[in-house]
Amino acid sequence: MIPSVLPTYNRADLTFESGEGSWMIEADGRRFLDLGAGIAVNVLGHANPVLVEALTAQANKLWHVSNLYNITQQQALADKLVGASFADTVFFNNSGTECCELAVKMARKYWNDKGQPNRVEIIGFHGAFHGRSSAGIAAAGSEKLTKGFGPLLPGFVHVDWEDLKAVEASITENTAAVIVEPVQGEGGIRPMEDADLKALREICDEAGILLIMDEVQCGVGRTGKLFAHEWAGVTPDIMMVAKGIGGGFPLGAVLATEDAASGMVAGTHGSTYGGNPLACAVGGAVMDVVADDVFLADVNRKAGLLRQKLEGLVAAHPDVFESVRGSGLMLGLKCAKPACTDVVAAGYDNEVITVPAADNVVRLLPPLNISDDEISEAVDRLEKAAAQVAANV
Repeated sequence: MIPSVLPTYNRADLTFESGEGSWMIEADGRRFLDLGAGIAVNVLGHANPVLVEALTAQANKLWHVSNLYNITQQQALADKLVGASFADTVFFNNSGTECCELAVKMARKYWNDKGQPNRVEIIGFHGAFHGRSSAGIAAAGSEKLTKGFGPLLPGFVHVDWEDLKAVEASITENTAAVIVEPVQGEGGIRPMEDADLKALREICDEAGILLIMDEVQCGVGRTGKLFAHEWAGVTPDIMMVAKGIGGGFPLGAVLATEDAASGMVAGTHGSTYGGNPLACAVGGAVMDVVADDVFLADVNRKAGLLRQKLEGLVAAHPDVFESVRGSGLMLGLKCAKPACTDVVAAGYDNEVITVPAADNVVRLLPPLNISDDEISEAVDRLEKAAAQVAANV
């Protein structure tokens, strides 16, 4: 008999009933250190008082009005995002998946309105993850995401990760854009080298096509910059942002230049809940904290501390781990012989939360305000998990 919750997840036998900062409390009272942050969502931890205050204050005034009217909180958040980024304009929705849908529509509409409706193809990279909608799975292209869901949305071409020669070779008179995650998350915490990201921007410029960046997982301070592409000193034409921007409240945003967004006029796109007062009030509070240079400097400092300790963990357990990879507080432990899922499960036994990824990688995505003491405690718990796994190898 099918359960009342559609069984599309292999859920761990854990039920968390409350959270405090970097900690989650299980129904039985156990306290888990959270190095997953809801898959890079809870950038300021659980029950953050700043976000609670923003949400509560707004909830006592106005929840929803729809986009038929001006929304004060939406305008305020859009102004903050535009002021802190390359973008000229922002569209709000509820998730990263919805961001992908709009990014694809925006790129294709751009060329249609330029008199080149044949330009519909979008080049993506193997190992990518852009959500689970029809456009998202087609843009990623992996069998894991697409099997059984055909016919797939056409117009997508896929090349190997960081194979820029393949990108150039794939560009035709039908190409509209390239889509890339500056750091692949689901794909195994794989950062694109700064030089390659710069080269990709140059390739797009020379071909006159758009560059779409998916920063749903790697954006909003996760790598120590507000957006990951800033490390390479380049900008996209269109960018997808979600997860961390809402700090745990469902919120997504597509940022774009005026030119890239020129085709998206009244009636071309919409969202019933997107940019509602509750979500944007919380998003505004997140931006006030995360976009601060002092806060981001501390993220970088803590990222260095965590990485140093993880390098020691890898050195102590070469039978379990091969290497550390990633950027900022978006780090991965590449596993050796054991499966990454075994390490994640051992973490549960030792009350530390991590997230599995492709390429046999354990993802570490802690709240950006995790403390130094909590970093030390987390690595101690990972040490115990590694020893547990090693004993069974």
